[in-house]
Amino acid sequence: MLFSQKTKGFFVELNDHAIMLARTSSATAPFTVEDMRECPPGDAAALEEALRVIQPKKAPSGYLHATVGVFPAKRLVRRHSLELKRIKEAGYLAEVCTQQFRIEQEKYSVAILNAADGSDYDLAKAVQKDVIFCGLPGEEVDAIQGSLLNSGIYPERLELGSVAMLGGIADYLNFTKSKIPTLVLEIGSDATHSFIVSSTGVDASRPIPQGLDAMVPIVQKELGLKDEESARKLFYSNTFDFTGMGPLLIKRLLKELQSSIGFYEVQTGQSVGQVLCTQLSPKLAWLDAAIAGALGITGLKLDPAPWLQSRQITLPEALAKNAQDIRWFGLLSLMAHYHTAPANAAVPEEKK
Repeated sequence: MLFSQKTKGFFVELNDHAIMLARTSSATAPFTVEDMRECPPGDAAALEEALRVIQPKKAPSGYLHATVGVFPAKRLVRRHSLELKRIKEAGYLAEVCTQQFRIEQEKYSVAILNAADGSDYDLAKAVQKDVIFCGLPGEEVDAIQGSLLNSGIYPERLELGSVAMLGGIADYLNFTKSKIPTLVLEIGSDATHSFIVSSTGVDASRPIPQGLDAMVPIVQKELGLKDEESARKLFYSNTFDFTGMGPLLIKRLLKELQSSIGFYEVQTGQSVGQVLCTQLSPKLAWLDAAIAGALGITGLKLDPAPWLQSRQITLPEALAKNAQDIRWFGLLSLMAHYHTAPANAAVPEEKK
């Protein structure tokens, strides 16, 4: 199969558990998703093979030119209400970064977005106070770009995967006419990024300094294993059903989540009604149901094909079932642009 590099679009997501790749019939919508592939992180041979299949005819540069979404450990994605009267003060934004987010602004690449629609925040006008601070350390930008180039991927655009994902979820909720505020969790090894998202944007955010690794000592204790390493291997494998132990494993995390939800519900008068865990490996997918059950809310199941169609992105039937796995939603969200209203007015009934 021969094609011109210029006519195709390529999208790549790098997360803790996989490298996801897709090819589209054009670089900008309207287009059709032609292929979707994944390979384990850290497996150079598997990635080389995936790149060969996704792009049979190499570009003259030798690189796959792609839009890339990444989830660096020290990423900053935080909602904040600005003091508009202080916007013009020298050092105000640096103060917010230091005091609110505990980061040094000069060491980070930071962008500020409107919380409602994800558009760039206009500091000159500064008419809206609710914003999202997004960023990552400058040295991580260099490291990620170097790693991508070494792998044969040229990032034409490098995005925080969390931002693309949140934009996609908010737009999906708007498309399905869902009024239910949704808890979105990115549970990593050391920390959990927690967000409350609605059809009007990102309503709340909170980093929680607990992740999957904090559950390992509990596994060791409960199962009477001789050391933490044995517990870690068992926990991250698919050889033991942890469903029954779920409430115990998430007890500390749950306390933090209940605190965040309680604060949000008191502030807004709205109830968080569903949860979505976006960054779990398939072996840990049971955690999503455990958290939903413990919080007494439902897990959000996404059907991305109709939503993508509203963004002029066609998902063939052969790929549609695969794409219902939440692990693909971040990559699909990288493809969508939200500066225009959805193309079709017909909206499916919201899935319960």
